[in-house]
Amino acid sequence: MERLEGRVAVVTGGASGIGRAMGERFAVEGMKVVLADVQPDALDATVSELRERGHEVTGVVTDVRHYDSVAALRDRALEAYGAVHVVCNNAGIGAGAEGPVWEHELNDWRWALEVNLWGVIHGINAFVPVMLQQGDEGHVVNTSSGNGGIAPLHTTPQYAATKAAVVTLTECLYGQLEAAGAPVGASVLFPGPNMLRTGLFESWRNRPAELAKERPRQTPYLSIDDYEKLMADAGVEVQYTPVEEVAERVVRAIKAGDFWILPPSDRSDEAIRTRAESMLKRENPTYLREVAG
Repeated sequence: MERLEGRVAVVTGGASGIGRAMGERFAVEGMKVVLADVQPDALDATVSELRERGHEVTGVVTDVRHYDSVAALRDRALEAYGAVHVVCNNAGIGAGAEGPVWEHELNDWRWALEVNLWGVIHGINAFVPVMLQQGDEGHVVNTSSGNGGIAPLHTTPQYAATKAAVVTLTECLYGQLEAAGAPVGASVLFPGPNMLRTGLFESWRNRPAELAKERPRQTPYLSIDDYEKLMADAGVEVQYTPVEEVAERVVRAIKAGDFWILPPSDRSDEAIRTRAESMLKRENPTYLREVAG
């Protein structure tokens, strides 16, 4: 999909962080952009700022946990611009994912699954049929994480499980689009640890009342400072990639038709090798005892 100018992009989780950066980068390419987010105030501020810069942007308050909300987002995008060519299923939550699996109550799992996995499923179901019917080039980008798709961090089981599921789901989507000879492609995005500086640790503020915790946590919430200390104690220096650089990689991948949007990293490459070797050798995953990124 070499030409983006004049086409339409939809980005969930678009009011801040990586989502906002992708939306802004698409706009610079000359695309018409629809930003979706569950936070009305932040969304309005982002849309206003981008419009002031001369970009054609529409904001739609969307809760990706609900298919009806995502379908309404699709309908609003079609109403505004007549087509959709790029869809970035980027909305996600991470706060509260820390701690042993057996300490998490079912509402913790429901919240993570509904946003991180069902949000992607809803995006695929709402947009891909329309994109195929258009008969034009298109592309779907699903945001995963190295903490799941590459090296699951054993201290965040919900987040790791949902993000690993996004990788497999996107692989299936890619394979089926290829088999159908469709002009629509798919990619999976691994943003890197920079996403920790995008409000991921504060996503508890958007936790819906119906999925509230029913008992106190046994494991304290991790802050970004806690995470950095944990990594430092393990001898790992966290290097944050600017969200603008991640957005640039997304644009390049869409144009090239690349599936894996994975920042070059010796540490990530080593994690991939270690995990694969463990499987090939039928060895126990001892690497999970260590801090993974």
